[in-house]
Amino acid sequence: MSADAAAVLVVAPAWVGDMVMAQSLFITLKEQQPDRAIDVVAPPWSLPLLARMPQVRRGIVLNTAHGELALGERWRLGRSLRQRYQQAVVMPRSLKAALLPFFAGIAQRRGYLGEKRYLLLNDIIPLDKKRLKQTVQRYVALATPKGQQVMAAPATPYPALTVNAANQQRLWQTLQLNANVAPQKTIALLAGAEYGPSKQWSAAQYGEVAGRLIAQGYAVWLIGSNKDRSVADQINRCVAGQAVNLCGQTSLEDAVDLLAGVDAVVSNDSGLMHIAAAVGTPLVAIYGSTTPRYTPPLTNHAEVLHLGLPCGPCFKRQCPIYETPACLDNISVDRVEAALLRLLSKQCH
Repeated sequence: MSADAAAVLVVAPAWVGDMVMAQSLFITLKEQQPDRAIDVVAPPWSLPLLARMPQVRRGIVLNTAHGELALGERWRLGRSLRQRYQQAVVMPRSLKAALLPFFAGIAQRRGYLGEKRYLLLNDIIPLDKKRLKQTVQRYVALATPKGQQVMAAPATPYPALTVNAANQQRLWQTLQLNANVAPQKTIALLAGAEYGPSKQWSAAQYGEVAGRLIAQGYAVWLIGSNKDRSVADQINRCVAGQAVNLCGQTSLEDAVDLLAGVDAVVSNDSGLMHIAAAVGTPLVAIYGSTTPRYTPPLTNHAEVLHLGLPCGPCFKRQCPIYETPACLDNISVDRVEAALLRLLSKQCH
């Protein structure tokens, strides 16, 4: 099979939020060359998410555990892709991420130097962290035309995931959500964070927000993976079970459609936060050990709450100073509620 000069193979990141932000790169590549086909190498869980990105022709599964070298699997998949692409873009900066395009014999292999990848990449883009402060800027800069230097932070189009209205209606019926929304507005609380506790506003604080919202006539949904079920149960106990706990009952694809159908979201800095932003739902984003200067929600409909303490951003999974992270504990329920009500009031005008 001969290489398609208009096709590019992208090796994508492995976290949900990063995969959503990667769409900004895909959009930019398509804007530069509308007939360009974009195929994306990604973990199996991400294929339904890639299917919501119209810029992507197909997702190609790389069956490896997170952080696993899996040299044999990368060799096997790389050899199966030989003579299909003239160009590859490697988004992660790890050495292992650059192996597959090398094994595939792709002529132009682009990426940042990262882990000393001189042999594996032959089109290395200098990473200027002072110019490219945000993750999404670093992704989009990978689309800089060959031979041009990255002189400034590039324009970053916002991710925009497509919504499946039929699946949305199916979920409302099968999960019996219709009875929980009419005639109220619905607020989704996203209390999980795969990264760790230093990104998670407490269950007690979420529970108080949920109680205040329910008292004002709002419906409250708790959305997340099965890993978030325990914290969602804690939140629901705070409101005597009056919230709808959907954690573990839906797929990632379903979460896209559910988040597109609510009136607003309150979320930690998480992958689901980036999904909520990418479907245009008004969003209160709570940051702890991380910073919105690096990975902000990519939307014009967000209120970002971040204390910016002297000890942060530390990017630690657990707070190295306090038993519970002060950067989150000191973001008050009053402040979150006020931000949410501001967003909701804008919808009424």
